[in-house]
Amino acid sequence: MLSKLKAKHVHVVICEFIILLILSTVLISRGMARESAMYTQLQDPDKKIIKWVDFDVSCEALDRAYRYDVETKDSEVHLNWIELLAYLGAKYGGDFSKYRQKHMTELADKLTGGKATMEELTRNMKYYEYYLEAYTAVLGGMVGEYQIEVKDDTAPGGKRWEEKYGLKAFLPIAKKYPFSHSDDFGVSRSYGFKRKHLGHDMMGQVGTPIIAVESGYVEALGWNQYGGWRIGIRSFDKKRYYYYAHLRQNFPFNKSLEVGSVVQAGDVIGYLGRTGYSSKENVNNIRTPHLHFGMQLIFDESQKESMNEIWIDCYELIKFLYRNRCETVRDPETKEHHRAYQMIDPVAQEYINHQIYDYDDENIGIHIYE
Repeated sequence: MLSKLKAKHVHVVICEFIILLILSTVLISRGMARESAMYTQLQDPDKKIIKWVDFDVSCEALDRAYRYDVETKDSEVHLNWIELLAYLGAKYGGDFSKYRQKHMTELADKLTGGKATMEELTRNMKYYEYYLEAYTAVLGGMVGEYQIEVKDDTAPGGKRWEEKYGLKAFLPIAKKYPFSHSDDFGVSRSYGFKRKHLGHDMMGQVGTPIIAVESGYVEALGWNQYGGWRIGIRSFDKKRYYYYAHLRQNFPFNKSLEVGSVVQAGDVIGYLGRTGYSSKENVNNIRTPHLHFGMQLIFDESQKESMNEIWIDCYELIKFLYRNRCETVRDPETKEHHRAYQMIDPVAQEYINHQIYDYDDENIGIHIYE
């Protein structure tokens, strides 16, 4: 009887061991599969690049992290808004429907109170580095130091310059111009071929000035069968490609722009319209006037125009950028719109002064989307 009980006990232990082994294998496989879904291995065995980003950060989280960054700028512990978001991204598995303001507050209190450093808090967070790199690719050029003109009736010309630290990215629709939008990323499109909508549509009036969200250089300018008159601007760190499409018939762009031109955040780059869905240039085939705004992330040049392009949902980001709209004025002679208050972005000045980019007419080193 005793030997039978021992045998039964051994059998149970073996079964439990097998079950644990299977569960461990499944968990390890899922972890490897998840990492494989996030990264692509390049020919260099020591180098891998991000191949997938689901930017799910809510406007509320963006707002709170940004405020912490600005409020602690001159404090002993300066909170980096992207690091705060990356920490929560790793904590939530990228799902910001789990976001609660108290989570951000508790994290900020630990850091500013000297209870821990971000390095200490993230040491055992497996995916923190992934979210930090991914979120930096999205937000890296949007906050920093800059100079801008502000209204001052006592100053010559009614304006004076101020040095500031904060949000230096702008909403792509000029101030005082109405628009409507919804979260339409991923919605089906059928013109030409069935595909997903990889941008964010902002409905507005024809002729509404379109604003450069971030400083960069013009990488694409001209007609595209799908996007109509469109302009593509690459950030100076080359991580972001901003795509503005369906611009106005006959007068789509700021006339001073060409491929290679440097623009600063807040500059007027074009005008809202409804061109596109035509192989013939300058045709209005879009029913509702709107701006198609898109952001592509580029971690390696091989991703630039390929089957592995990374476009993100910009809906929450656009809601966040609403706080920073650029006011424009119209020149009655040229009929061009220009920003009312000039800005100096140090990153753009550095780029211009040191000629960081390599561009010539015979061998264009920057990609033109056709």
